[in-house]
Amino acid sequence: MSHITSLLMSLAWRNLWRNKRRTLVILFAIVLGVWAMIFTAAFMRGMSSQILSDTINNLTGHIQIHSKQYLDDPVIDHRFSLIDDQLFESLNNVLIKQTSSRVRVPAVIVSERESTGLVMVGINPDNENGMSFLQSSIVEGRYLKDENDSGIIIGRKLAERLETRLGKRVVIMSQDKDNKIVDRGFRIVGIFDTQMEALETGYIFMGLQTSEDLLNIKNEVSEVSILLHDMNQLDELVADLQQQNPHLDVQGWAQLEPMSRVIIELYDSFHLVWHLIVFLAMGFGIVNTLLMSVFERTREFGLFQSLGLKPGFIMGQVWVESTLLLMLGLFLGNIIAWWSVLATGEGIDVSAFAQGMEMANLSNIIPFVIITKDLVLANSVVIILGMLTSIYPAWRASRLVPADAITRV
Repeated sequence: MSHITSLLMSLAWRNLWRNKRRTLVILFAIVLGVWAMIFTAAFMRGMSSQILSDTINNLTGHIQIHSKQYLDDPVIDHRFSLIDDQLFESLNNVLIKQTSSRVRVPAVIVSERESTGLVMVGINPDNENGMSFLQSSIVEGRYLKDENDSGIIIGRKLAERLETRLGKRVVIMSQDKDNKIVDRGFRIVGIFDTQMEALETGYIFMGLQTSEDLLNIKNEVSEVSILLHDMNQLDELVADLQQQNPHLDVQGWAQLEPMSRVIIELYDSFHLVWHLIVFLAMGFGIVNTLLMSVFERTREFGLFQSLGLKPGFIMGQVWVESTLLLMLGLFLGNIIAWWSVLATGEGIDVSAFAQGMEMANLSNIIPFVIITKDLVLANSVVIILGMLTSIYPAWRASRLVPADAITRV
């Protein structure tokens, strides 16, 4: 058995290179197809991972807790108390890595020249570290010192729109718990810069206690954001928190940001479709090349059968040829794809399409991410379908009648 296998391998390898040009052309097609599958999957996976990371870092977290009415009408009236033993106990869970409580209400900011509406967010600076983009995005000034910090942090684009700068005073107006308009002057102590303009123009940040004093509330917040050790345990924790706090609204990031979830699911489902499209183009080339090889060697196959070789041997020889071609193409395609991904470094800059990318919840740098699942999928598609497409040429070769094959001109 080993002798026959060795003979098949030897003959198959020699036959592949009898027509070098044709073999190199189809090998190039396989390598290009494998590269396209892996490289595109890495690009799509990079976009998916970036959307998920940005969604979680842009104040969403893995899970959020609100009052029942807040998401429909995010105003000061829809708040809940932090002095809640049941809530405190449910948040003391080993699955939870970090939590951050926030006051998050509509407000108006007024500078010396301009004014605009936005969302005022009161945070605990220490709890917010690692929960959101804010601290790592400060490009001028400083981060908030504590919950009682009297300064505010605004976005770079907002500063340009208001024609103000670091150190200047602005007025923040909002509505307190008694539905009265309240306002207070704040000094800009920090400016943050993100890759999404909507964040820079839509939010300002101040200390949690400072925001509570402005709104005349105490130990009450708009939301609690939660970060997990393992996101795979998200559904389990959401169910537990909902059961333990029926008076509150507990939702995971996918429910809070449905557009991001749909885009991620679309990218994930696109992988297999793209692989099949690429392989269809590549598969026609494989079949055509093998059929041409079979027709050119008709007399050779007839002679083999006349000498006593069984049709199964002829079929096996052609099938081994295609398998060797596929394996060589896979090997080279994977190496080139890996090299291409590594050559991109941190990703590709798409800042020229910044507005369009922002609409798709994407930042200006798209990273490339290769995961084992995508590699296995791409290689499996090529191996399985490639072997299936080589069955027909191999079958045609084995069905030749010796006498007719030898005498065929």
